[in-house]
Amino acid sequence: MFWARVDNRLVHGQVIETWLPYTGAKTLLVCNKELAGDVLRQEIMSLAIPSNVRARFIDAEHANEFIENDARTDRSSVLALFADCRDARIAMQHGLAIKILNIGNLHYTPGSEQICPHVALSPEDAVCLRGLEKMGVELDFRCLPTEPVQVKATW
Repeated sequence: MFWARVDNRLVHGQVIETWLPYTGAKTLLVCNKELAGDVLRQEIMSLAIPSNVRARFIDAEHANEFIENDARTDRSSVLALFADCRDARIAMQHGLAIKILNIGNLHYTPGSEQICPHVALSPEDAVCLRGLEKMGVELDFRCLPTEPVQVKATW
């Protein structure tokens, strides 16, 4: 099953140790414009990725194009990572179909509202996520796949 996750840390231990095995992903698609242009950070992050998982670092607007046109990529075995909900929205605006969006981690910044232990939404994040919900995306707020979905009802 295709999985999409928002986590401002992108590639890190929770993704490698829990989400990759849980999803069965064979391709880790890291969708972030800044990272797509930073080869050194890509190399550093790639050190943590198991050798049986292909990693691609691309701009969010090219996510659907990559999945559709790469002969080695089976959509059902992709875990797409986004640094923020804006990147997820950009990918969707360029054709990427996301049914469920896991909101794994958004750090607190001044002006953000902490809605659960691992997610603090800025006003921009809240508007973006509400927009994604209106597009039919189910939001799944949890750090680990073994945890129940956690979200404050009033966000």
